[in-house]
Amino acid sequence: MGCDGGTIPKRHELVKGPKKVEKVDKNAELAAKWKYCALSQEKLRRPIVACELGRLYNKDAVIEYLLDKSAERPNTEAVTHIRGTKDIKELNLTDNPEWEGERRNTKGDKYEDIHCGMFICPVVGLEMNGRHRFCYLQTCGCVFSDRALKEVKTEICHKCGDPFQDSDIIVLNGTKEEVEKLTQKMEEKRAKAKTKTKSKKSKAAESVTTSSQPKDDKQVKVAQNGELHSSEESSQSDVAGPSSSSGSSKGSKLSLSSSSSSSSSAATKRSIQEMEEKSEAFKSIFTTHSSAKRTKEQISNWVTHTPYHF
Repeated sequence: MGCDGGTIPKRHELVKGPKKVEKVDKNAELAAKWKYCALSQEKLRRPIVACELGRLYNKDAVIEYLLDKSAERPNTEAVTHIRGTKDIKELNLTDNPEWEGERRNTKGDKYEDIHCGMFICPVVGLEMNGRHRFCYLQTCGCVFSDRALKEVKTEICHKCGDPFQDSDIIVLNGTKEEVEKLTQKMEEKRAKAKTKTKSKKSKAAESVTTSSQPKDDKQVKVAQNGELHSSEESSQSDVAGPSSSSGSSKGSKLSLSSSSSSSSSAATKRSIQEMEEKSEAFKSIFTTHSSAKRTKEQISNWVTHTPYHF
């Protein structure tokens, strides 16, 4: 049953103790954040984008996620706050001249520096490998180290020259506290954008209603003026007496007759066949001419012909 040959077992070999807590290697964690995409877990390659929380992604992976959100991916929790391409910014990175790529140690006879970064700060020259704090500007997408922004304080980008504010600076791969602050900032920004869109819509609706109101007011005023004129005319006719009333009645009759004649003339239309100034050739063009009329014997039912070729 074992223990042959005079072996003495120890306690840890017979009794199982509690499992040791696995500690995450800091070097592996830094490499995962600064060298791999936060969504697809693939190596970062240009074009590289960043979200409002400071996470790094491959642009292709983010676009594929936006096109098909139902597909299964390894880390979709890191992209739930991205609604569209407006929520990400393409980064303007500076290449590291010492970076040799994946083929730098193919033979295995050289020292491989894990902390060598693909990109550097264009002002100070620090490598973007996780040991130093880096930020990017939402206005232009240029990436700098925090040391460069603190030492050279300007309101213009060091690389492209575009103006920026302190609110446009976002930390890349920050701590939990910094990520929480960035989430609050993002929510406040989106809430302000929603209120602005609502206010614009309400202003547009108000402008439409105000533009329609003056027309209604004019119509009401015209109607009121018409009623006032009619009331004034009636009062004047009462004061003038029977002679004036008889004259006005005659005038009204004449106006009514003229209006009725004009309306009747507009309503009635002359037939072309009754026009004597038109020739018979011109009249024969229309269906009202006698030559266009047919007898019952000449009229036949509609017959269709179906061709036999296919």
